[in-house]
Amino acid sequence: MTFRYVNLQVYLPFSDTLKYCLLALAIALFLAALIILACKMRQYYAYKAKANGKEKKFISSSNGEKKPDGKILVKSLSPSFLEVARKEQDSKIELMQKEMEKLEVHLTPSPPSNESLDDLGSDSDRPLGPRGMLKFNLQYNKKSTTLTLNVIEATDLPEYSRDPFVRIRVLCKTDEPKSEVQTVLHECETRVVKNSRNPIFDEDFSFSLKEYPLSNTSIKLEVKDFDKYSRHTLIGEARRALKDLKSSETLEFNEHLQEKTKDIIGEVLISLKCLPTAQKIEVGILKFKTSSSSIIQERDVYARIDVFSNQHKQKHQKSSLRAKSKVTVFNETFLFSLPDPKKTHCLILISLYETLSTGKKLIGQTTLGNQKTKFKDDHWDMMMQTLRQPVADWHPLYI
Repeated sequence: MTFRYVNLQVYLPFSDTLKYCLLALAIALFLAALIILACKMRQYYAYKAKANGKEKKFISSSNGEKKPDGKILVKSLSPSFLEVARKEQDSKIELMQKEMEKLEVHLTPSPPSNESLDDLGSDSDRPLGPRGMLKFNLQYNKKSTTLTLNVIEATDLPEYSRDPFVRIRVLCKTDEPKSEVQTVLHECETRVVKNSRNPIFDEDFSFSLKEYPLSNTSIKLEVKDFDKYSRHTLIGEARRALKDLKSSETLEFNEHLQEKTKDIIGEVLISLKCLPTAQKIEVGILKFKTSSSSIIQERDVYARIDVFSNQHKQKHQKSSLRAKSKVTVFNETFLFSLPDPKKTHCLILISLYETLSTGKKLIGQTTLGNQKTKFKDDHWDMMMQTLRQPVADWHPLYI
């Protein structure tokens, strides 16, 4: 049986006129598409040229003198609204300036005088009136070279005093000429008396002064208000030189509490380097040295760096731990933001701590920067004169 395949072709009756009409329509649509494409390309290039012109104008205006912008916005706003906004801005600026002045007072140390040092870390709520009185006894045993202290009581403390205690430091000045550096021989505290403005301590302390002459030794008693977060508020201090003590004679003192003074307990070598292109400042902690007569214990020390720029506190940085010695070497650098070195108000606080089994203990602090004080910071000026180059200098460490 044989199968045959038959091809069937269907022919549609299209005339030549219809074919030419369809061809003409296709050509017309193609031309219309080309015209639309050309218009869009022209609009694109015109917009691009306009955008480039605005960018060039903005760059040229930013490089030159500043001209008032946003005239339409200024005209649309009422004068009263603009005046109120300007007053608010001025008040904010004044408030920032006052806060920065407070920060300078709190953190800026003053060079030492012959008798005392200005306060480095004053408390903002420190009273202007009487601070109260502190009563204590001193006795020196020449045979055993032992100093005995009896802290008796404090009276008439300020109203804000809630839980007072007394911190005691025995200091000895070095024999080096023209040196204000002192050594902390002993440091201890009384117990905290709760809820009393007239606390009775009645505690005895004994200090060995072997190999330390009384003529260079003094005792400082700081009355503070206890805070559980270790932010104790200073009430006042009493200081006594031991050169007038006689052997085996007990002397009683009832001293008015005075404003706190600062003592230099060492020096720290700091390097500064300004990087204007990167808008950074490099702070280097190189060395820390104490007096030759200081007592060195087997403890680790570290440095903490706090930077305040235009009243903004940047995140602090810490050095690694180092074994404490009379000359402790760190040789570490830290980078902080400094947008405009000539205009930015910058304050750098360097704090040295030693580690204890119960936490940490402050050794001393120093500050530097371009803050406006009566004592000019030559180290900062030297850094600004030698950009991109580290400049090192010694700074006293206060406690």
